[in-house]
Amino acid sequence: MSNDDVLAGVGPRLRALRQARRTTLAGLATETGLTASTLSRLENGKLRPTLEQLLPLARAHGVPLDDLVAAPPTGDPRIHLRPVRRSGLTIVPLTRRAGGVQAYKVIYPPAGRASTTKRQTHEGYEWFYVLNGKVRFVLGEQEFLLAEGEAAEFDTRVPHWIGSADRRPAELLTLFGPQGERAHLSPAKK
Repeated sequence: MSNDDVLAGVGPRLRALRQARRTTLAGLATETGLTASTLSRLENGKLRPTLEQLLPLARAHGVPLDDLVAAPPTGDPRIHLRPVRRSGLTIVPLTRRAGGVQAYKVIYPPAGRASTTKRQTHEGYEWFYVLNGKVRFVLGEQEFLLAEGEAAEFDTRVPHWIGSADRRPAELLTLFGPQGERAHLSPAKK
């Protein structure tokens, strides 16, 4: 497939994404900083997209840049994760799209001698599943111990703290979403 063929398909994909989100050209212009006229010309194929135009569009639509240009698959199914270390935690992002519910693997270091649990609050909703180890979970004035295979979900506006409950690291699979977005698990249909 030539570059011209790849770029020719961008316009219809942009229009489909915008319409699926029920967003107007004016609304998308406000989100991206591009003019409605530029967006219209991109969608109609009258303007070749540039990287400076595609990046804010990918962010606004919550899709990887590869989806906008229909990049051919590389044949490599591996996900290349880049861990981030913050406040003693190792956080591995598992989702690549912007916005909406995000998935992370979080590794909490072994419990130390300090027994303080500085609670935090922020907008959002969180669900976590204990993959390995034991977790001490403080929510409001309640405290819970969770073992491998157990899960919890909570409104992050309630003061909370999560950490390893013993001298081993604790590994969690975490889903975090903006306020109002919760993890919805349905039993398998038989």
